[in-house]
Amino acid sequence: MTDQTAFHSGLLNPAAPVPDGLTDAQARPAGWRYGVYRNNVTVSLREALAEGFPSLVGLIGRENFDHVARAYLRQSPPTSPLMMHYGAGLPEFVASLDQLKHLPYLADVARIDVAMRQSYHAADSTGIDATALQTPDEEALLATRFDFAPSMILLRSQWPIGTIWRYTLRGGDKPSGQAEDVLILRAEYDPKPFVLGPGAGDVMQALQNGASFGTAIDQGGEAFDLAALLNLLLSQQAITGLNH
Repeated sequence: MTDQTAFHSGLLNPAAPVPDGLTDAQARPAGWRYGVYRNNVTVSLREALAEGFPSLVGLIGRENFDHVARAYLRQSPPTSPLMMHYGAGLPEFVASLDQLKHLPYLADVARIDVAMRQSYHAADSTGIDATALQTPDEEALLATRFDFAPSMILLRSQWPIGTIWRYTLRGGDKPSGQAEDVLILRAEYDPKPFVLGPGAGDVMQALQNGASFGTAIDQGGEAFDLAALLNLLLSQQAITGLNH
């Protein structure tokens, strides 16, 4: 192990020994300085994770979150100086922890936090005008394929993740046991999560996979509200192109 490797590998592991031969500018032993620096690095990264995962902090409490964050930091240290991307793997890490198996929805709720950040930093785009969907040629419309904004993200879950996320951060109605699909949309600057109605998640997944409009809406089922979904997509500037 090189000196540099030993220096970096010990930063996120408080049990790791101080690298051999570490000295300050005056050639004096600098073990205590390394300890201070190691603590500062850990705290700053832990704070970054807490800021990026407000729903997790709210659901399990800050003390428990800090324990999870420290373990995640040791397993998955940052690989990029762009901290806005750090923590994308935390939901999967949470799902792997035996201590949190009694809260099976945690990972999916955390994915909303990740998606909100990804949506915020996604490229800007311009939505189509609603009149573009107004055509007397129904057959052509049903054969159309949609392009979507890079900031649009679909999350599907067997848990009421949208309601849990909103209740944890903003209060309101308590979550039920019903599964929810959530669509992250960013009409302007700040993304918002929208809980989709019955069948809409299946339709959106089909559209994102390149299905034609007609094929996709066939996936919605009897309870699917096409008008509600189109109104949401158009009002949030989510449809950026039509391919006939």
